[in-house]
Amino acid sequence: MMQLTNAVKQILIVNIILFIGAMLVPTLNIYLPLYYFENPMFGWWQMVSHMFMHGGLMHIFFNMFALVSFGTVLEHFWGSKKFVLFYFLCGLGAATVNLAVNYFQFQGAYDYLINAGMTSNEVQTLLMEGTVNPQAVVQNTPQLQEAINQISSVFNTRMVGASGAIYGLLIAFVFMYPNAELALMFIPVPIKAKYFVPAILLYDFLSGLNGSSIFGLGGGVAHFAHLGGALVGFLLMWYWRKTQFNQNRWDRYGH
Repeated sequence: MMQLTNAVKQILIVNIILFIGAMLVPTLNIYLPLYYFENPMFGWWQMVSHMFMHGGLMHIFFNMFALVSFGTVLEHFWGSKKFVLFYFLCGLGAATVNLAVNYFQFQGAYDYLINAGMTSNEVQTLLMEGTVNPQAVVQNTPQLQEAINQISSVFNTRMVGASGAIYGLLIAFVFMYPNAELALMFIPVPIKAKYFVPAILLYDFLSGLNGSSIFGLGGGVAHFAHLGGALVGFLLMWYWRKTQFNQNRWDRYGH
């Protein structure tokens, strides 16, 4: 296994420190995750800080395993400055896409509740206090409950994890080493990167549409954040491949 590179090592250390720190200082779990931008708890620093927070041991383990596995190779090839730039741009892209998707979900649910008879003040009370005046709606239907659940979920859910940035690394790895065979813990047969990564992106897209989670282990996965990180990674790699790399050098390392 390739020796850890400097930036990967530092990112890994910060993630581990904050994971342990959040267990010792629970306040970190309040101020560092990323909130929906209309939530009073939202802060601009959360666009970055959420990338160093994780929801559990398995969450941080898989993200850091991928960081070391793919990030070390990429930093070795690019150098630390370009790797750090790429990593954080992908993480910011993931957060931006997730917030954009949340905005459309929020507005759709908000419009439904208003049309159902609630006032803007009553919706605000729902968001801040979690209560609904039963006289505020004309008819309590499953669709109404779904809208209430959706707007409350978007408003109150906190986004954590480096997964968006990690997905960007996966895209970069595919660009550079498409035929590399990945030996994954849960798949007994090695799979070429150019097949595995598109498959997992398709899975995230379909899961994001129907709200499911990987292997049916429950909700709470920001699938569109994953796709956002992958999209930014793709755009960066496409741009760099087109404008910054010597074609012969690319061919040498890309196959």
